[in-house]
Amino acid sequence: MIALHKARDFIKNATLTLEGLLQLNFNTIIWIAAPIMFSLVALEYYFSYKQQRKLYHGKDFLASSAIGFGNLFVNALTKVGIFYIVVVCYNLTPWTIPHTWWSYILCFFTLDLVRYWSHRISHKQRFWWSTHVVHHSSKFYNFSTSFRLSWVQNLKLVFFVPVFMMSFDPVVFIIVHQLEILYQFWIHTELIRKLPRPIEYIFVTPSHHRVHHATNENYIDKNFGSTLIIWDRIFGTFQEEKEQAVYGITKPVDSFNPVYLVFHAWGDLIRDIWNRPLKTWNILFGSPTAWERKQVQKVEFKKKFSVAKEEYEDIPA
Repeated sequence: MIALHKARDFIKNATLTLEGLLQLNFNTIIWIAAPIMFSLVALEYYFSYKQQRKLYHGKDFLASSAIGFGNLFVNALTKVGIFYIVVVCYNLTPWTIPHTWWSYILCFFTLDLVRYWSHRISHKQRFWWSTHVVHHSSKFYNFSTSFRLSWVQNLKLVFFVPVFMMSFDPVVFIIVHQLEILYQFWIHTELIRKLPRPIEYIFVTPSHHRVHHATNENYIDKNFGSTLIIWDRIFGTFQEEKEQAVYGITKPVDSFNPVYLVFHAWGDLIRDIWNRPLKTWNILFGSPTAWERKQVQKVEFKKKFSVAKEEYEDIPA
């Protein structure tokens, strides 16, 4: 045991502390990007207005912005807890991947692959869908849609533990992670159509992500890639954009209330478990798409039944 600890100290040279990690400033990228992002939102709105495209809706934009600011607030509150998990994982391993140019490349590919699978699982199981559904709730598709990030999405941190355990330098991991998140901004637009084929083949583009946000039958549960679309090509979830996307979710949410948009799926989930406790496992990890379609079918059936009843009652005796 003593030899093991000495070997660990020799390889790692230093133990990472929470205080040391919190002293580092990781906000530089965000503060540089923020004014650029808001400028692009304004520019996109100008072009959509000039072209009479109606890509923006006032209340929808305000809802997206409120959700985005709420997400920043929650992240600020949970920052210490997240960094604590990073520190624990980093110090558990007897090795570290040094802070070099190639560690950024390795971290990028590893993290992007994990983001693909966590994103895919978030669309396949209701529990995880509840942490993600707000991002798909808008019927509009523009730069501001990228602001719709759930206030409870940090629950998905569990998917990233294997990456933490690889013991990348925390500076490397957090910078790569922030760049991956920022990449998502520009792919939320209707104005950028097809890009050169090499780019479309390797990277996630607006064309690919429009498919992902669509409720069209052929587009549902496709293109889960975060930055690289190659994972979808490898794992069989790629779909090329062939028809105009219809945005939203299969069970539409007719609300612009940011709190409701973030938590409505949790309310449905808890209500279902309360009514059918013996089916808890199936409810938590069943298909959200199948559930949403059943709910829509029930509503449509009730409407048809109500109309038929009224027509029957209007028939003279």
